[in-house]
Amino acid sequence: MNTSALQSPLPNGDVSAKGRSVVLAASVVTAVFVLSNSATPLYMLWQHKLGFSSGTLTVIFAAYIVGLLVTLPIAGQLSDRLGRRPVLLPGLASALVACALFATAQSVGALMIGRFLTGVAVGVIVSAGMAAVVDVGGAALKRKSSLAASVAMVLGAGLGPLGAGVVAQWTHSPMPITFAIEAALILLAGIVVMALPLKQHPRSRPATGASRLGLHIPSIPASNREHLLQGVAVFAPGLTATSFVLALGPTLLSRLLGVSSPLVSGLTACVMFLAATGVQFAVRGVSVRAMFFLSCTATAGSMVSLLGAIYFGSPALLVAAAILAGVGQGLGQLGGLTLISTHVQEAHRAEAISLLNMGAYVSAGVLPMLSGFAIDLVGLRVGATIFAGVLLCSVLLSTLHIAHNGSRK
Repeated sequence: MNTSALQSPLPNGDVSAKGRSVVLAASVVTAVFVLSNSATPLYMLWQHKLGFSSGTLTVIFAAYIVGLLVTLPIAGQLSDRLGRRPVLLPGLASALVACALFATAQSVGALMIGRFLTGVAVGVIVSAGMAAVVDVGGAALKRKSSLAASVAMVLGAGLGPLGAGVVAQWTHSPMPITFAIEAALILLAGIVVMALPLKQHPRSRPATGASRLGLHIPSIPASNREHLLQGVAVFAPGLTATSFVLALGPTLLSRLLGVSSPLVSGLTACVMFLAATGVQFAVRGVSVRAMFFLSCTATAGSMVSLLGAIYFGSPALLVAAAILAGVGQGLGQLGGLTLISTHVQEAHRAEAISLLNMGAYVSAGVLPMLSGFAIDLVGLRVGATIFAGVLLCSVLLSTLHIAHNGSRK
């Protein structure tokens, strides 16, 4: 027997070990994204208990976007400079505090702080966490790890509302139970982060004084800016469509269609993100340009279905709108991440992912929030119609941009 062969790691074994690390790193992303949408089927219960309007509901939802946007530019840079682990652990701690606030919330303020801290945790995860998934996969698994990172995000986003809806349907105290379970998932994620083979990155430099952290306005090399712009142009409308369903879907179900079950609203959100998960596996072999065109088509279809649900009072069309929104987000997200993972150097990768998400989440926070206030002022149908019209125009512009420039894959 050749003992020297046993002492040298086999290439297949190395790839297998990297694959296991990718799965573990992706599980951390999933755990935090479970928290990101767990509140969705519970909003109606809080709204009944605390008596706030649709506009206030979208402000609570937007607090999550604010936390995310505040965190993204900082977390991405710190992650590229200091390494992934020193950034991931404080993000998970923020998630734990958010769980405690949601479990015990007795005011709109507590909900807003909980959502803000959830946004902070998600901001860390979509920069440092998703970059870590790509890092541990190495050069040989770039496309597969990009898929794993993207799927982990939408899978967690779908499982959160489903689990919360199930708990709310069959228990009298859904908030403490839901967020105790989520806290346990976050603690397990912390253990995984400590065990992952995460390394420090090339931009890590010992420094003193004001330049120690080296923070600056987020940017990426000029050669990658078109990749980023295309990713944002397509990811933003899809994410905005899913954000509208998450923030105001329960209100649409209750007011327009007479459905007030938290399980139904949780299932609707879950189906939306399961569609986002499944479509990413279905298109693994297609070009990024094709992903972008399919994303734009699905998001446009989502808005048409939403209008049909509103004007014809059809629950089936509302579910179709949610599914198509999930498909639009999933394809836009995967296409953007694939461009970044294949073109942006490792030392700038987390910052690039941060910028991708910042561009998308600005739209996802502002448009649904404005729509919530519009619904309070001019009614559900008119407010939702304005939102759908604006998003359809955005999708058209994105499609024209991709058609003109192509995707630099």
